[in-house]
Amino acid sequence: MKIAVDAMGGDLAPQAIVEGVIQASSELPSEARIVLIGRENVIWDIFNQHNFTPTNVDVVHAEDVIEMGEHPTKALSQKPNSSIGVGFKLLKEKEVDIFCSAGNTGAMHVGALFSIKAIEGILRPAIAGLVPQVGGGYAVMLDIGANADCKPEVLSQFGEIGSIFAQHTFQIDKPRVALMNIGEEEQKGSLTSQATYPLLQQNKRINFIGNIEGKDLFTNKADVIVTDGFTGNILFKLGESLYEISKKRGFQDDFIDQTNYESIGGSPIIGVNGNVMIAHGVSTPLAIKNMVDWAYKQVKSKAYLHIAQALS
Repeated sequence: MKIAVDAMGGDLAPQAIVEGVIQASSELPSEARIVLIGRENVIWDIFNQHNFTPTNVDVVHAEDVIEMGEHPTKALSQKPNSSIGVGFKLLKEKEVDIFCSAGNTGAMHVGALFSIKAIEGILRPAIAGLVPQVGGGYAVMLDIGANADCKPEVLSQFGEIGSIFAQHTFQIDKPRVALMNIGEEEQKGSLTSQATYPLLQQNKRINFIGNIEGKDLFTNKADVIVTDGFTGNILFKLGESLYEISKKRGFQDDFIDQTNYESIGGSPIIGVNGNVMIAHGVSTPLAIKNMVDWAYKQVKSKAYLHIAQALS
């Protein structure tokens, strides 16, 4: 297994990214290797700072960098030798099993669609967030930012692909699928929510349990939470803020610690023909280390293959 990591993407790159890879390399199973993509001389300088000998890390040179504020489509076409461009080339050619980056989120999403493309039958790929639950484990929430506006048919499909992802990532036999709404009653919510509800209810391939509210985000009511990318992003980042507030107030709690973005490190794009993971722009070495760990689990789950099979 080869896990590709963009060394140049992120506000703290390349230092934090390379340091995170160094930490992750010592904990990786023997079957896995990390492929670090970026400016080779810069990467080796950081290796040397830490007296690190990369026995299970390969370095692939990429001269250019897509900056955080650049237009995704233009940047990808104008910078084919960027770390993101090279990463997707390796993924498309199956030289690596997953590509991860804390860089330009738009470029990662567009790059996935341009290179490995959406699975046939997918209306819109989604970015999925893993939401910690007070009873232990995680719920999969999608979308958390790729699609701010969604039609009912898209939201309904999120429920199905999210269910398959949860089933194979967390070994849940019949994941409970819920629609995020402003009330539990069937008729509640926007016109889009009201039109989505019956589509989810009629889908016999999922275990739809109805609406949940914002107060249910962490309470283990659902294994898959369906929402548009606008609402999902707000909820996800609100959840992340709990850790920062608690830390500033000197309060420590095991559950609150899980809301820290560093504890997971990355969010997968679901619905494309391969494994892609997007990390937080301000990713620290700890976040990158944990992202690599989750990347390994995502490859092992083969979730995207099960989604493709279900939609074929």
